[in-house]
Amino acid sequence: MTDEDKIKQAFKDRNWNEIKTQDSWVIFKVMSEMVEGFEKLAKIGPCVSIFGSARTQPDNGYYKMAEEIAAKLVRHGYGVITGGGPGIMEAGNKGAQSENGKSVGLNIELPHEQGNNPYIDPDKLISFDYFFVRKVMFVKYSQGFIVMPGGFGTLDELFEAITLIQTNKIGRFPIVLVGTEFWGGLLDWVKSTMLSFGNISPKDLDLINLVDSPTEAVKVIDEFYSKYLLSPNF
Repeated sequence: MTDEDKIKQAFKDRNWNEIKTQDSWVIFKVMSEMVEGFEKLAKIGPCVSIFGSARTQPDNGYYKMAEEIAAKLVRHGYGVITGGGPGIMEAGNKGAQSENGKSVGLNIELPHEQGNNPYIDPDKLISFDYFFVRKVMFVKYSQGFIVMPGGFGTLDELFEAITLIQTNKIGRFPIVLVGTEFWGGLLDWVKSTMLSFGNISPKDLDLINLVDSPTEAVKVIDEFYSKYLLSPNF
């Protein structure tokens, strides 16, 4: 019987002491995921994360664009981190592997989706049960986020990063949205509604870059770090 089954059975039996015990043991599972993530990712060097929909097919223009962006990042000295799944994530890992760059996959165990894609370096695949642990790894070990069109998960990762930077909980890094046709309406709403209501400051808009080509996307990353002492070491 799995831990989940035990918890379900405990609720069915109204065994509150057993429920509390199971909750406590979850801490150790979270700790184990944290330790594995920190130990593996601390060794990989400068990387940029590429986000986007798992549903994007290989014949889609954004899939091809993500693949090209990843290849360019490797040529500019970065490794690539993705969520490890299909779609845009697969494209990112594929592009990194095509240039013999470091290709990292932070996979999440989900009941209704495919597993990891085949373009991840075997020693750089990490699987998580908890979304929040996985997001810690993205933020801690990425030198930038490149965000392709995606769904709720992509938006979650995007806005968490913006929030952490805005509130000075983490150091600033470049966030690049790719595709005006996809992101333009959202940014228009942010400016016309959130900004006009006073819910964000004008300078918060500077945290986001909107581009339409792989060259522009990588240029944002390069120009950001040209101001600092970071020198990618691959």
